[in-house]
Amino acid sequence: MYRIRLFAIRHSRSFEWIYKRVEQVMVALDPLLNKIGYDRVERPIAVVEKGVKSLLFDCQMCGQCVLSSTGMSCPMNCPKQLRNGPCGGVRPGEFCEVKPEMKCVWALAWDGASRMKHGDQIASVLPPVERNLQGSSSWLRVSREKAAQLRAAREKRRTAIAEAFPDARRNEPSTAPLAEEPERAQTGEK
Repeated sequence: MYRIRLFAIRHSRSFEWIYKRVEQVMVALDPLLNKIGYDRVERPIAVVEKGVKSLLFDCQMCGQCVLSSTGMSCPMNCPKQLRNGPCGGVRPGEFCEVKPEMKCVWALAWDGASRMKHGDQIASVLPPVERNLQGSSSWLRVSREKAAQLRAAREKRRTAIAEAFPDARRNEPSTAPLAEEPERAQTGEK
């Protein structure tokens, strides 16, 4: 597992691209998943996600995946489970102070992030882990949130003119009155 995790970090840019495609597919499937019910698909998707991410990233299924902002290095693999950078005990050669045979998860994260297109996201401060999401699908949660944001943006664009002119309906009739016909049309002249 450790060798595969190192492989994923070395190829973090490719995995970043794959991660974005999976996210796009999940967002596109939102109407279908919404009809089926997110609660119904949670367990099967979480099983698939756990299988893929456990193999590639030694994922701990915290439910709040940050691989795309940590160079494809799961911070939950840190023995101290630090989410925002290394502890003060990183040994020479970037080895962990708790597990001296293992490279520091955050040293690997910075290495992976340096290879990624959007690697600058590693500088963002991550929220603490919500333990009640443990074992749930972060793919499903993130795609549902992004789909909701897209729906809200579409709705905002659709209602932008109405919001810009809130008194328009009150001041103007909803249908315009018909214009008078020109005299030529009534007499049949050309």
